Amino acid sequence: MNITKHILDLKPRPKLRLAEIERLIRKHRILIPPPSRRSLVALCESGRLETTPRRNGQTWLVYEDSFLRWVEELDK
Repeated sequence: MNITKHILDLKPRPKLRLAEIERLIRKHRILIPPPSRRSLVALCESGRLETTPRRNGQTWLVYEDSFLRWVEELDK
């Protein structure tokens, strides 16, 4: 029972693919014109957008809370 409870207490952080981030930026008009894929990758590589560890050829996965913090910083 305790093991099951510990497993259910796990709350993984939601992750977004770069394609979804691009879609959100366009849909909500966060930046006009929207940044290129290279610009978003540069934000990931610089650490501005917190990402999951990548393996060979794996797509970029950005933590949702990190993306939301970045959007909030744009308004400051």
